Amino acid sequence: MMLDFFCHDIRPNFIIIIISTLLVIVLLSSSLVVIKLKKDENLRKRNGKILPPGRRGWPLIGDGFKWYNAVASSHPCSFVEEQVERYGKKIFTCNLFGKRAIVSADPNFNRFVMQNEGKLFQSSYPKSFRDLVGKNGVITAQGEQQRKLHSIASNMMRLDKLKFHFLEDIQIVIRNTFNNLHHNQLICLQDICRKLAINLMVNQLLGVSNETEVNEMAELFSDFADGCLSVPINLPGSAYHTAMKARESIISKINRTIEIHRQKSSSKVGNGVLGRLLEEEHLPDDAVADFIINLLFAGNETTAKTMLFAIYFLTHSPKALKELLDEQNSLKNNVNNGSCSSEEMMLSWQDYKSMPFTQCVIDETLRLGGIAIWLMRESKQDVEYEDYIIPKGSFVVPFLSAVHLNQSVYEEPLTFNPWRWMNNPQTQEKRNWRMSPYFAPFGGGARFCPGAELARLQIALFLHYFVTAFRWNQVKEDQMSFFPSARLINGFQIQLKRNLVV
Repeated sequence: MMLDFFCHDIRPNFIIIIISTLLVIVLLSSSLVVIKLKKDENLRKRNGKILPPGRRGWPLIGDGFKWYNAVASSHPCSFVEEQVERYGKKIFTCNLFGKRAIVSADPNFNRFVMQNEGKLFQSSYPKSFRDLVGKNGVITAQGEQQRKLHSIASNMMRLDKLKFHFLEDIQIVIRNTFNNLHHNQLICLQDICRKLAINLMVNQLLGVSNETEVNEMAELFSDFADGCLSVPINLPGSAYHTAMKARESIISKINRTIEIHRQKSSSKVGNGVLGRLLEEEHLPDDAVADFIINLLFAGNETTAKTMLFAIYFLTHSPKALKELLDEQNSLKNNVNNGSCSSEEMMLSWQDYKSMPFTQCVIDETLRLGGIAIWLMRESKQDVEYEDYIIPKGSFVVPFLSAVHLNQSVYEEPLTFNPWRWMNNPQTQEKRNWRMSPYFAPFGGGARFCPGAELARLQIALFLHYFVTAFRWNQVKEDQMSFFPSARLINGFQIQLKRNLVV
């Protein structure tokens, strides 16, 4: 009886406490918003410029739900397009991740941000991502350290090194992978591409080709990637905890490989990037491990997903597939006319440079299904751009995909059309993916992807061997999604029909 009375007495008080707490939170949030708005107004008066149009959104939540719904769909820039239409401007303000965000669908502003990396802007990633890729990696490093690491990575993957260190190894890995696929086999192409990309990167970065080790690394990187945008709660069973454990295992494998290289003489270092890194650079072991993890992560995501999306688009464009196949068969026929046996036949660098339509397919895949759909930056100071002011500490998001899919930039932008890149001087000017503000699948400025050429080489060789070795039928409907990473929702299930032995 006494207990019943006590419970009955405390329940209303408990509810009052909860309601009071919620009211305090709302009032505090509202006060912070008012203070922020007043600060913004003072900033406008002082500089004579204005913030990009927009709104603060709900306290704490902001525009997060709308943002995530868009990027998790097959058309990730839909939220951006809605805001651009609403405000009539390609640069707008919203609230993301609890911070003011300046989001841009303006190609010139996007390029301005990329070109001022380290000066006016710096990279800004969620804690989970920073923890996983490491502080010594080229993706998250800042300032002079970033410039040094970026220079090392770019040097390791120069065009001349692609010819002599990578071209043959890539083909061996691809052919071995495809030789294990069978006639009438039902496969999930997304899994095949993921494993192939890991195999390629582990082979080229670490010099490892053992199938067991490659499979272990593929499983670890799957866990690793799943945790990169997770809530950073390090409890057993959480994606973040699993990913951090995977990181520890990956570092352990890298450190073992470092020891093996150090036990060898310099003449036996081999072609792997790690071997050359140990020979040519002087970095501590923890920096070497982070450096390799960054390249493994970036290379795997870009290469695997672009391979997958290219086949996905080609499957739904028989005309493009036929033209690609004709181009690749002509190269294969040229190789067959040589004196080498079928086991020794390899495409040469000249063959790779003789794939104009294949390159158009790659560019169109990157435009429609690019992996880096937006960049994450933060303003280091108050930045003035045209009529706008961007306050110090603002989250700045150049949304590259919103430019790639803009109908004022590309005719019928949602249509897979590789021919748009051919014989059109206006489009050819846009196509310069190193410099063009209209086509930036590999970023730009000081953080331009150092492995861009390597990724394109891998994708082109994958397309060559896949389309000449197989025909296929899609057995389940599928669609793209871009959160938490780019993927096809059902993994793109297809039934293979083998043409010949690779």
